[in-house]
Amino acid sequence: MSVRDARVAGVVAGYLLDFTLADPSRGHPVALFGAAAARLERRTYRDSRAAGVAHVALLVGLVGLLGATVQRRTGSALATAAATWVSLGGTSLSRTGSRMAELLDNGDIDAARRLLPSLCGRDPAALDAAGLTRAALESVAENTSDAQVAALLWAAIGGAPAVLGYRAINTLDAMVGYRSPRYLRFGWAAARLDDLANYVGARVTAGLVVVCAPLIGGSPGAAVRAWRRDANRHPSPNAGVVEAAFAGALGVRLGGPTQYRHELQIRPTLGDGRTPMVADLRRAVRLSRMVQAGAAVVAAGPAWQAGQRRRP
Repeated sequence: MSVRDARVAGVVAGYLLDFTLADPSRGHPVALFGAAAARLERRTYRDSRAAGVAHVALLVGLVGLLGATVQRRTGSALATAAATWVSLGGTSLSRTGSRMAELLDNGDIDAARRLLPSLCGRDPAALDAAGLTRAALESVAENTSDAQVAALLWAAIGGAPAVLGYRAINTLDAMVGYRSPRYLRFGWAAARLDDLANYVGARVTAGLVVVCAPLIGGSPGAAVRAWRRDANRHPSPNAGVVEAAFAGALGVRLGGPTQYRHELQIRPTLGDGRTPMVADLRRAVRLSRMVQAGAAVVAAGPAWQAGQRRRP
């Protein structure tokens, strides 16, 4: 089996493991990495960009080296499968989004507020049912790219070192990539590197949203219009692309005042439909699942075709 064929097998196996088993319930490697990064931050933190660059470079470099070492010792297929599985979060995302919809349908706002940090970093205490619905839907959209599509693409491109490095970057962005007084400078490198790492994945995600929109009764044309018209107004070069495409496909309006623990952001409006309801959140979860499956095909397809062309 060629390296490329082994990588394809690993990507598909990793996706299927996430689909059937979701994230490991205990001792998740990403959680262990986050704990180690937090401990290291106590030593590396300085209120400067240079310190943030060093912090990110050290952690991402070590994770990439670990992935390369494991891949050399176990083979590309096994290493890529394991690294892809632990790096993906699509099934957990879908389950959490569905659980949020269930709680909101039942009117259990307190439980929905407790669940929201599993999806995003917004301040749940400041949100009512409508705000929780919008926050959950936007998070399902953004994390479809971050937690699934981009990770699958990096696994297909570079195997275990690439997908583990990507997950390290994404985790560091979630930890320090804020515009708060503490992290404005120290977190700059993590935030910018995450923007680069997710650039292609976000646009592949939006394209898959357009393709999959009719499967949930959505509009591919509206998804394209919202993507082209509204995405560039979002402060994130990637989240805006994905959230706008979801908004157009679902016929809802996203964006507006967004309360984080460290600041209130006034986000631009994405889409021109109605205020999202719980039924729209459920549709967003279904759309996310379809996009995730499409991403597995996109990630594995070109490499598999190349392998077929090499065979006599």
